[in-house]
Amino acid sequence: MNAARAILLALLLGWIFPGLSPALADVAVPPLVGRVVDQTGTLSGGELDSLQQILRDFEARKGSQIAVLIVPTTAPETIEQYSLRVAEAWKIGRKRIDDGAILVVAKNDHRLRIEVGYGLEGALTDITSKRIIDEIITPRFRNGDFAGGISAGVDQMIRVIDGEKLPAPELPKRQSSTRSFDPTDLFNPFLIIPVLLFGGMMRSVLGRLVGSAVSGGLVALIAWFFFGSLLAAALSGVVASLFVMFSDSITAPAPGGRGRGGGWSGGGYSGGGSWSSGGSSSSSSSDSGGGGGSFGGGGASGSW
Repeated sequence: MNAARAILLALLLGWIFPGLSPALADVAVPPLVGRVVDQTGTLSGGELDSLQQILRDFEARKGSQIAVLIVPTTAPETIEQYSLRVAEAWKIGRKRIDDGAILVVAKNDHRLRIEVGYGLEGALTDITSKRIIDEIITPRFRNGDFAGGISAGVDQMIRVIDGEKLPAPELPKRQSSTRSFDPTDLFNPFLIIPVLLFGGMMRSVLGRLVGSAVSGGLVALIAWFFFGSLLAAALSGVVASLFVMFSDSITAPAPGGRGRGGGWSGGGYSGGGSWSSGGSSSSSSSDSGGGGGSFGGGGASGSW
């Protein structure tokens, strides 16, 4: 009798405080590691890759984002509650355009939903979403063709969104082949030493004045090629000419056999004159993140 009372009390507490019972905890929203997240192993590797590529191509062409999530169950939540949590976590669609959509399939529950962002509610309406579910996806699901149903449903979603006038996707920023000019580059030993060697050869063949001018002109051409700046080219050429012209004075030994310049110590080169462009790679089209889109519960649900 006491055991029955204890079981009854545990069930009652679990009903009143669902957070106390692991079995009644909400299903966690998985991380967005791709445009298709399959936690059931329903799709094969080839089917997954093919669908991922279709969604990536669509996003690059149209700008809108579509994602697919397959989970075993959404219990204890309804699929509507769970899908909205997924949408709020993933933020599919572009920020302030809100042109994202998510197809959520709860396989063991035999339930699915198309969650639609604010910006697509005029095209991918509740009625249109319901027709895609009832006429295209669920007939295939009933025959066990989950990959075919998802692929056909996504294809129809793309067709509908293609008919909506939306801002064009931003072109990826191209990294410039030239870099900004940094005056500290002029004191980079890896640049100065070749200039001095080449300049010394030119000076010995053409004389001090002409050899210095030729060396400076060549350095100016190289600087213009790398930096795309006439100012940088002119400054580099002048500095190179002066180095070549007076290099014998710089490198000549001082009385007592010690070099006058003391080498490059304290010469102002701190490693900042590297040839790295310093640019960072872009991830705006990465599969592992949404674009900041918002959702308000638009869409439709169905079952099979």
